Amino acid sequence: MASLASLSPSGTVMSSFQSTVGGKLHVANCRAGVIGNAAGALPTNATGSAAPRRRNTPAGAGRGRIGGVVYARVSGGEQKTASSGTSTGTGGGASMKDMASQMKDMRAQMAEDKDLNTLMAGLRGTNIDASDFAADGVEMRVVDLGNLRASTDPTDVLPQNYDPELIAAYWRRRPAAVAQRIFQLLGIAGTFIGGISLDIYQKKVEENSVKRAIQLREIVTSLGPAYIKLGQALSIRPDILSPAAMTELQKLCDKVPSFDNKLAFDTLEAELGCKWQDIYTELGPEPVAAASLGQVYKGVLRSNGDIVAVKVQRPAVLETVSIDLFILRRVGIAMRGVPQIATDVVGLLDEWAMRFFEELDYVKEGQNATRFAASIKEDLPQVVVPGTYAEFTRRKVITSEWLDGEKLSQSTEADVGDLVNVGVICYLKQLLDTGFFHADPHPGNLIRTPDGRLAILDFGLMTEIDDNIKFGMIEAIAHLIHRDYDAIVEDFVTLEFIPEGTDLKPILPPLSRIFDQALEGGGAKNINFQALAADLAQITFDYPFRIPPYFALIIRAIGVLEGIALVGNPEFALVDEAYPYISKRLLTDDSPRLRESLRYMVYGKGQVFDADRLIDLMEAFEVFSKASKKSMGVMNAKALPAPAGGDEGAEGLVLSAAGAG
Repeated sequence: MASLASLSPSGTVMSSFQSTVGGKLHVANCRAGVIGNAAGALPTNATGSAAPRRRNTPAGAGRGRIGGVVYARVSGGEQKTASSGTSTGTGGGASMKDMASQMKDMRAQMAEDKDLNTLMAGLRGTNIDASDFAADGVEMRVVDLGNLRASTDPTDVLPQNYDPELIAAYWRRRPAAVAQRIFQLLGIAGTFIGGISLDIYQKKVEENSVKRAIQLREIVTSLGPAYIKLGQALSIRPDILSPAAMTELQKLCDKVPSFDNKLAFDTLEAELGCKWQDIYTELGPEPVAAASLGQVYKGVLRSNGDIVAVKVQRPAVLETVSIDLFILRRVGIAMRGVPQIATDVVGLLDEWAMRFFEELDYVKEGQNATRFAASIKEDLPQVVVPGTYAEFTRRKVITSEWLDGEKLSQSTEADVGDLVNVGVICYLKQLLDTGFFHADPHPGNLIRTPDGRLAILDFGLMTEIDDNIKFGMIEAIAHLIHRDYDAIVEDFVTLEFIPEGTDLKPILPPLSRIFDQALEGGGAKNINFQALAADLAQITFDYPFRIPPYFALIIRAIGVLEGIALVGNPEFALVDEAYPYISKRLLTDDSPRLRESLRYMVYGKGQVFDADRLIDLMEAFEVFSKASKKSMGVMNAKALPAPAGGDEGAEGLVLSAAGAG
């Protein structure tokens, strides 16, 4: 447990306050008078000079004592100094309330820009079609296994894990199959390419953009799983696609063709090694949903009568995916000779393909679900993960618990807002605590159950986040609040946006302009988005900036939750929901890096104690405690008891050094 005495620059201990956190005694020591005193004297900072105080305890306010702490609940608005209501620990910090307000303003401003609005809609999943299947007439073309040359060599097989060299060796021995696939791809895409060429010639590109975008989505669907997954990844890239194309490709998440039931049942029986009737008393007969890699049937287990969901992988997925990756990789290697293309296409493709191959193993998906459920079971009982029946799960078949419910994004129940908050806490816990991150949270995978809980589905795509990244994110938040741009540039290295060894000095001026505009008072109306975009473009052009794969997945996950929340609450601000959890981590985690982050949050770069920052943290933690109890989860925190005679509608907690001995 952290101690503000150990976090204090001087280390002097004059008084103490205590609070109960997660069943532990959390003790923080600080200088006398720093937090405030009953006599109303002006608090002093860590250097002995006067420090600003924005809250005063009015006469008659509810007061109480817990384990030596004297605190008061203040009902009513904050009292600010004449200078400002923001922190002055470093002379330029922003309070969390200010940041939340600025983010809301910025979101409203961004909504007025067509391209930005489309990008945000894609991140939030609001453009996804609600259907569970593709439109009639759309067909997915995969490799014809009957035309593949058989081999008697037991080593002449495709690897189960992504290995570009082994994949290349396999398909080089089958040039006829590669040529057939290339002609198949060109045949499917030929009409689209011809149409685009005609639009350019006739100068009708803008006029026919929607028509071509719809064609593009249908073509990508027809090309098979690899291109569908690639299309989904491109659907949030405004630097590559037009807004119309992005909107259409975003529909790929839920809407793909189903495949023949006989093929599905043949695959199921081949994988399980018996007739399906030996395991299920009922199954199908039609799929309830289809995705790019497989389709789902509803069934009943013969052994115990449990209702289950049975997902069966598409035939020839491994062959189709691997041959397409082989072709795309050859194209990427050829592009290395084009001077105008600075991006390492092959490297990006390999990184993406590695994750894609992991999704092909349903045994791994079941193990992921079991591990994920165990990681949140104690803290988040209001989050449901369908159990996996391992004995009826194989590489191409997974049998899991059937969950009734409706998509959270489509629910009209009154508790949707609470469930979104639960979702935010759940994803923050994954991101900043467990490090085991559910990386495919599109709206179809977030369900409201009939008993009012949040169900999370589909654990094929997961990512691991190590401690260095987890702590680095919290450190970056603290540095951003204090506008410590020197430290933020270092954070970019820690978080893998910039390679180690890069000269960081030249990047500070444009980076400072970007953050100063974003955090400037007055909100988004004072932000020149064109200048911001120019600065960002220049940084990415001049320096080896890259978006780490884990971060792209995080942005998508948070974007989806925000999109669902905004439907019911246009004033929703992610900062308001995230900061209480971050405060919980800072106030309860004993790791040296988070103790240092807590010290920095309170003292800042100038090592000046900021009482307002500490009060912000304590208030946020109290908000977290109440919210987690309201949502049925204790989240390792026990709510502080209400002080005798206190106001139950109080806004926050004010700590006093008086009587703390």
